[in-house]
Amino acid sequence: MSGTLAINGGVPVRKEYLSYGHQWINNDDIKAVAEVLKTDWVTQGPKVDEFEKIVSDYCHAKYAVAFSSGTAALHAAAFATGITEGHEIITTPITFVADGNCALYQGGTVKLADIQSNTYNIDPQCIKKTITSKTKAILPVDFAGQPCDIDEINEIAHEHGIPIIEDAAHALGAEYKGKKVGGLADMTILSFHPVKAITTGEGGMVLTNNVEYYEKLQTFRTHGITKDPKKIKKNEGAWYYEMQDLGYNYRLTDFQCALGISQCKKLDQFIKRRREIVQQYNTAFKDLSEIVAPYEKKDVRSAYHIYVIQLQLEKLRADRKTIFDAFRAENIGVQVHYIPVHYHPYYQQHVGYKQGDFPNAERYYERALTLPLFPRMTTQDIEDVIQAVYKIITFYRNKEEG
Repeated sequence: MSGTLAINGGVPVRKEYLSYGHQWINNDDIKAVAEVLKTDWVTQGPKVDEFEKIVSDYCHAKYAVAFSSGTAALHAAAFATGITEGHEIITTPITFVADGNCALYQGGTVKLADIQSNTYNIDPQCIKKTITSKTKAILPVDFAGQPCDIDEINEIAHEHGIPIIEDAAHALGAEYKGKKVGGLADMTILSFHPVKAITTGEGGMVLTNNVEYYEKLQTFRTHGITKDPKKIKKNEGAWYYEMQDLGYNYRLTDFQCALGISQCKKLDQFIKRRREIVQQYNTAFKDLSEIVAPYEKKDVRSAYHIYVIQLQLEKLRADRKTIFDAFRAENIGVQVHYIPVHYHPYYQQHVGYKQGDFPNAERYYERALTLPLFPRMTTQDIEDVIQAVYKIITFYRNKEEG
């Protein structure tokens, strides 16, 4: 994939490319989608309600609202909290840009708080230092599937009267102090992108226990329109509806939700398999001083959306790009999650961030490498990844000694 030859003679570990993540769709999933396509409901229909109920029950949340993507779900949550011009949200620099963008969409702005050096999640102490009178929401991310310190963050938020939007796009199926992630914050965001725990193709969801948020979310995903007789200003007949807010068309389709419902039946199996693969990786890499395996806190159970190692580049005397390209040449589809938000030109030009602002996030990024991890990986796939790690580490270790 990189266009370079594999090390040690140019013979790669694998003949075929292994991506870092991949959906697992079987005949049951296909049948479920096909059955819906034969009905009268193609766009939003009864399967949406059914999917929302299944996920909210699984996560022990009262309400769920499905959206066309995780990004749309974030945008809706920002709207529901009332973010507008002059408001700020606090989030982590180690995340996908959608977390900050959701505030920008609403006319607000973004304040970043540095990460913990072990979990790579946002540091609650840094949140404390970042709160101002303009802070309208705190948006922690359950990075790689490991829940953030939600109790501590909740305590900070409640002290200041600020809602929490927890980005659990990586963490469906994760547990925090024995409780499923999903009902522990004011709103929790899920994603159903193909590399996530389950997929609807594209799709997202907001979970909440707050009925006011629930109603705002429902309206926002349908152009800000309501037909509710209790809410409309007048009622001219059965056809009548009113646009009461500026919303969007962020609806998820029935056939996508049929896929999601089918996938939910295998969610626990998928998470179990992810944890099994992680255990194999951890065992294989425990004696390699050149890499640091993911850290899991004692009071959580990660959903392991991704498996991120930290390269000890001082021991390898090679930069991360060299290591990255070496894996790609072996047909191992490594990735990097994520480019820090404050590195992006838009955030530097329009929000005012610069390199050097968040040292823990920057040190993490310089060394981060995501190895393949998804439930459908075979025994051979796992062995190939492990073999590639040893092959590359050994090559650069010996090169340094030579």
